[in-house]
Amino acid sequence: MSSLRVRIGILGLTLLAGLAAPTVPAAAGTAPSPTVEEQRLDRAVPREILQRSGFDAVAAEFTRALGAARSYAEARRVVARQGSALWRRAVDRAQGRGPAGGDLSRDDDRPLYWARLGMTREVRAWEPKFELTAAQRTALLDRLEQTSRGQTDIRYPQQHAKGLKRVLVTGFDPFTLDRDIRISNPSGATALALDGTVIQTADGPARVETAVFPVRWQDFAEGTVERALRPYLPHVDLFTTVSQGRVGRFDVERTNGAWRGGFPDNDDIGRTETIPVADPASQPQWTTTTLPYAAIVAADTGRFPIYDNTSVTEIPAGGADPVVRPDGPTAGSTARAGGGGDYLSNEIAYRATLLRDRLGLHDRLPGGHVHTPVLQFAADNTDPATGTVTDPEFVRNRLDIIAQVRAILTTAATATTRAAAVRGHGRL
Repeated sequence: MSSLRVRIGILGLTLLAGLAAPTVPAAAGTAPSPTVEEQRLDRAVPREILQRSGFDAVAAEFTRALGAARSYAEARRVVARQGSALWRRAVDRAQGRGPAGGDLSRDDDRPLYWARLGMTREVRAWEPKFELTAAQRTALLDRLEQTSRGQTDIRYPQQHAKGLKRVLVTGFDPFTLDRDIRISNPSGATALALDGTVIQTADGPARVETAVFPVRWQDFAEGTVERALRPYLPHVDLFTTVSQGRVGRFDVERTNGAWRGGFPDNDDIGRTETIPVADPASQPQWTTTTLPYAAIVAADTGRFPIYDNTSVTEIPAGGADPVVRPDGPTAGSTARAGGGGDYLSNEIAYRATLLRDRLGLHDRLPGGHVHTPVLQFAADNTDPATGTVTDPEFVRNRLDIIAQVRAILTTAATATTRAAAVRGHGRL
């Protein structure tokens, strides 16, 4: 998800603004129009994906529950309950629990994405009999986003079980949907497959918790990443943000840059600017990974090669034009792309690692960003206009990527445990 290089080969904090919006009652018939992202729901591919996964009734069931609400407080409870249920249903389906609901493979992340959009579209169009202010509607949408993305479902044991490590992983929605609306995001599929699971490392078990984030600039500017991760980073032993990157390879991104390159998001909105964060006066141009990248690259984790990606694009100190630096940024330079580019994958990595550093965790919390390979269809199924929504190679590729991310986490958890033991810290 790097916009300077987003193409076929490279797909790759403030309080919630809505809560501070003017509390002006919405007049009848003035509900917001569906977003660009929501409007894609009416196309044939999303309808097929929802039908073939059994998620096609989600929006209608949600509408009935929401319609029964007789107050804003009731509506908020409905939204939270239904959003959480959607997340759990998607996780259960991915992990083989309950009915598949159709013939679409269980590892597919797309039913969750399209079902959520069906729900947000209903909230946006809803005209209840009671007064609903614009700020309240925004708050309902925000609550639905949080709960249906697993951001309120992160559950670790109250106390560290003996030897149990805590790992936090994030993924993304599908993106570049106007290029190919069939697209799936292996990072989102990985989040569903790993949520709540325990991986066995050479030094004991590690519990993995996950969440998924939108591909929208505005949500990031409103602090969705920091809000979701801040409660957990001081208490986990390892974290990694994950997104889709380059064809045929994994990358551990060494450096993240404070720049948005303007590539359109899922609402067809672009932003070209310095990444907006709280306290911009202390904002660094670059942040760095603390993942054990050497160990990850050296390990046999799966069929895709893994690279320690050190390249960035910078404007050198005193210069005016961007320069690609294969070995990382130079002193005093201005960021124009991190190793992961200048799109939202770079931004989530930048925000998560900046939060790590601002919490004083740089020297003891391993964390960074991993780019997965592009999830590809079979060679005879590459035309979005005539191709099918899935094929055996597409499923195999996604399963292999998920398995390799799990192996990367296992390697990282083992390497950081041993490094901590050598330092005498006694924990990751």
